[in-house]
Amino acid sequence: MRTDKKVALVTGSSSGIGLGIARQLGAAGFDVMLHGLLDLEEGQALANEFTDQYQVRSAFSNADLRDPNEVGALVRQCIDQLGAVDVLVNNAGIQFTERLENFPEQKWHDIIAINLSSAFFAMQAAIPLMREKGWGRIINIASVHGLVASAQKSAYCAAKHGVVGLTKVAAMENADAGITVNAICPGWVETDLVKPQIQAIADQQSLGYEQARAELVGQKQALREMTQPAMLGALAVFLCSDDAATMTGTALPVDGAWTAQ
Repeated sequence: MRTDKKVALVTGSSSGIGLGIARQLGAAGFDVMLHGLLDLEEGQALANEFTDQYQVRSAFSNADLRDPNEVGALVRQCIDQLGAVDVLVNNAGIQFTERLENFPEQKWHDIIAINLSSAFFAMQAAIPLMREKGWGRIINIASVHGLVASAQKSAYCAAKHGVVGLTKVAAMENADAGITVNAICPGWVETDLVKPQIQAIADQQSLGYEQARAELVGQKQALREMTQPAMLGALAVFLCSDDAATMTGTALPVDGAWTAQ
């Protein structure tokens, strides 16, 4: 439990990577502002679970991050209900795959808005408060696709490359204010979103589920193991610690040597 209680806002934290990060922050003693696609009753139940399990304050929002006004309202709600935004984790993201020439216009706009622009607007709202306090931690969840490309992921790669660039600029601009800004770049992460892809390979190639998972991961990663969301959460907790006070402007791959090739 932290003795200097701080508040963390984690977007897209009702499932997957975001929930894994939020749980590790809660376990480390941070009060946690949760956000996601749950309805308000389900979201409040999740916040109550955090309070019971980790003995921290918690709240929930289902703000639509495609709307800059709702992004700002999310930051204000965190301040109103929990008192601060000391740690901002921009994790929310969506995906869609298609060749560039056939990519739907609205899908492009939605991916850029949620994966990139929402991080910009959340940082724009939170940084002045962090500068006033002389302390802040911003962690942007990018992707290996912020460092390298894959076919049929034009919008996702553009957004995640943008997140890495945005991270570097924010780190430079706030290096004088006790604020660090870093990006985490995961490869394959074991979440419910990838299970249908694994099962499809299993069905197509008559493989067991574990074999199919190794086949999927091995197409990109030298280490045929998926990262667990809790591992990314542990890295986020470290980035919030005093031991990481001089780590800023970095893009940290957690990718089984995907980007080492």
